[in-house]
Amino acid sequence: MGSRQVTSWHGKNITVAGLGVSGISAARALAGLGAVVTVVDNGDGDAHRARAAELAQDGVRVRLGRLDDGGHAGEVLPEGTELVVTSPGWKPDSPLFTAAAAAGVDVVGDVEIAWLLRATGQERRAAAGAPRREPAPWLAVTGTNGKTTTVQMLASILKAAGLRTAAVGNIGTPIIDVVLGEQEYDVLAVELSSYQLHWAPSLRVHSGAVLNLAPDHLDWHGSMEAYAADKGRIYEGNTVACVYNVADKATEDLVVEADVEEGCRAIGFTLGAPGPSMLGVVDGILVDRAFVENRQKNAQELAEVADVNPPAPHNIANALAAAALARAFGVEPRAVRDGLRDFRPDAHRVAHVAEVASVVYVDDSKATNTHAAEASLAAFEPVVWIAGGLAKGATFDELVQKSAKRLRGVVLIGADRALIADALARHAPEVPVVDLGRTDTGAMLAAVREAAALAEPGDTVLLAPACASMDMFANYNKRGDAFADAVRELAAEDAADTA
Repeated sequence: MGSRQVTSWHGKNITVAGLGVSGISAARALAGLGAVVTVVDNGDGDAHRARAAELAQDGVRVRLGRLDDGGHAGEVLPEGTELVVTSPGWKPDSPLFTAAAAAGVDVVGDVEIAWLLRATGQERRAAAGAPRREPAPWLAVTGTNGKTTTVQMLASILKAAGLRTAAVGNIGTPIIDVVLGEQEYDVLAVELSSYQLHWAPSLRVHSGAVLNLAPDHLDWHGSMEAYAADKGRIYEGNTVACVYNVADKATEDLVVEADVEEGCRAIGFTLGAPGPSMLGVVDGILVDRAFVENRQKNAQELAEVADVNPPAPHNIANALAAAALARAFGVEPRAVRDGLRDFRPDAHRVAHVAEVASVVYVDDSKATNTHAAEASLAAFEPVVWIAGGLAKGATFDELVQKSAKRLRGVVLIGADRALIADALARHAPEVPVVDLGRTDTGAMLAAVREAAALAEPGDTVLLAPACASMDMFANYNKRGDAFADAVRELAAEDAADTA
């Protein structure tokens, strides 16, 4: 059964892979449309069993953990399956998908299902008395870093324009729930991961942006080429604008390769002065030379750099990308400015924690790969850098080479800290390095103390780990919280000493 040819879900045998948030959302939605749904998950803990019990009340069957034949739930395709709906984290070479391919069964993701259910959602709302209208267009964002911030900026701009919108996708509420929900929207700001794009063959958005491309999740995609190709899917079938990063040619290459609707335009964003069909920065002003009359000669002021919070270079780039998508949707310049002023970044994203003894402490625990850490380090100088964790197959030579001149010192924690230490020895041998040799959660307090000892007045102590957190913490939020707690303890000690 081809996913794009679904005319009715009633009676279809559908297997959902994964009992996480998106899997539960897909299972409930499809069961509500009359499909026969089975969820499979290799987990079998108390939380899994509780979720399974809840889904059973909705008529959804769940298979957990090890099966009677010795296999696992996620390895065996349930008999009669006509479509597999996967959660984002399941790898393409998972045994379940191999079995599906052998049986001629399509595998898609929750974003694909949401895209296919847009008309169904509109019909439901019309039946409830809402005016009959076309489904809300999607403005979509992907990239290695900055996706969540850019989507939140975009949603803030759209709201400032008086539009009914929500930030959805790989952020917040599952996108299927939004598509089928009672709330009517004018436009959706959609964050899409490479995983989600991989499993969304029918997706055709109004306008899409790829913010940047750097090696990440290569263990999932298999190669940088495959990773980039999946990111590039966001441009397929765009109707108005393909937004790319002028400083990252790989994003422009994806635009060139995309099959778009007639009349769709390539729109660049740059931290420098923009050329025609670009947005950029001139004398501290964000300007638009894309969505103006006579763009060869004219430019439209959108906002000041000071309106971007925080005004770090990579965040200004995020703001320009958000502005480009909003302008592609017809948003007026004033709404861009007002939306950026109203925006407040999430925790653990270049967040100022405290100033202690004239040293600023900044939490960018969300910098879970080298590209994000490079952008974070570029915003400060001099820096005492706290780094380390799970490298996910990354190498650190390029990051250290580009950032070495900014480093006052480095404190290393986490399972793969030796990889960073080796890169520092090769490319920044003069920089003092403290290797704590620890992977326990208590190491963060020790790391902050060591960083404080290395720092001088006017420096920034920056947590930008360039690694995932799961070797020491449940997630990057917990890692950032531990850093902030350690800084506050340091501040209390400093206040007591100076009292």
